[in-house]
Amino acid sequence: MDAPSTIDQIADRVERLLLRHAELQRTNALLASQVSALTQERDSLKSRLSAARARVDALLERLPPSPPPKDAE
Repeated sequence: MDAPSTIDQIADRVERLLLRHAELQRTNALLASQVSALTQERDSLKSRLSAARARVDALLERLPPSPPPKDAE
């Protein structure tokens, strides 16, 4: 059996590189999808946090003023 020629070795390497490239493209697409989903989740959580802060601020505004401290005389 003859040793693989240089052309065959290059062809094998190119095939492996093409497979790896396709695999990396799929991985990149999945990661981009995850980033998008996490970005949407983050934005939703930030919106909910803002609404909760507004509710807390509104409740704090409704509290009666505190009496002056007794030792301030």
